[in-house]
Amino acid sequence: MSVLSSTLESYRIPLKNTSEVTMFILLGFTDDIVLQVCLFSLFLAIYIFTLVGNLGLVLLVMVDSRLHNPMYYFLSVLSSIDACYSSVVTPKMLVNFLAENKDISFFGCAAQMMLLVTLGTTESFLLAAMAYDRYVAIYNPLRYSVSMSPRVYVPLITASFVGGIMNATFHTVATFNLSFCASNEINHVFCDIPPLLAISCSDTYINQLLLFCLVSFIEIFSILVILISYSFILLAILRMRSAEGRRKVFSTCGSHLTGVSIYHGTILFMYVRPSSSYSLDHDMIVSTFYTIVIPMLNPIIYSLRNKDVKEATKKLFQRLWFMNNTRSSH
Repeated sequence: MSVLSSTLESYRIPLKNTSEVTMFILLGFTDDIVLQVCLFSLFLAIYIFTLVGNLGLVLLVMVDSRLHNPMYYFLSVLSSIDACYSSVVTPKMLVNFLAENKDISFFGCAAQMMLLVTLGTTESFLLAAMAYDRYVAIYNPLRYSVSMSPRVYVPLITASFVGGIMNATFHTVATFNLSFCASNEINHVFCDIPPLLAISCSDTYINQLLLFCLVSFIEIFSILVILISYSFILLAILRMRSAEGRRKVFSTCGSHLTGVSIYHGTILFMYVRPSSSYSLDHDMIVSTFYTIVIPMLNPIIYSLRNKDVKEATKKLFQRLWFMNNTRSSH
């Protein structure tokens, strides 16, 4: 936090004849008390399910030797990102549902945006890396262990995080270098870029252009890698003679494509469009979907059609049941 504070301060332009904003107020969905309690219960259940699902998937990959391969290492990193992604937003949102004071400090808001953009961008790159991993595994399975050795998948994961941090730094510095003098009320449940630009009294044209260009570049690059990878996968499927082999490939790739479509679809809708089409109330619902609901859905998407994950889950529960019975008998 101190590093982020010093970075923002070093880039901050002194304001003249305006009062500096030291905190923001997150207006949230509604002021209705009954609806707030209902939403609190709903999002608390989603958050618990998200943590259990994602951290459970990470645990499975750690304890089951059959899942010790690059595909599941990527999946465990994705699950870790989703658990963190949801945790950056949901706890503060849950508190605000029940609290009269819905404020967030200036640097707390900056830290929240920095983390969200870092994790969101990292997930985009990671989904592209997972598509490349599937291409290597299916197109040339005999060389998979060599082609996707730790010397390959560790740098891919690292590069995804580095890209996320760089993108987040650009946006955080550019956004919090603006002047906030007219209002400090954010029409959102967390500190996102569009609602912050909406309350700034500075000219936000450069920020909007930066947002559009960087998100477009990341999306084009990620989707292009995914499309090229799946084009080669489709060629490999067409050459397969075994119906069982085709079924297994479709099962593995289908879950990834579902996750990719849901995630990138919402990102494109949110950020890659003209600023004149923004509707903050509508966008708040969409952004809540990709920050809170998608992290909950990913463990389901990647587990339901995955035979290895289902068998590992069954094995883990059997082990826990056996340990519990052993303790009871003693």
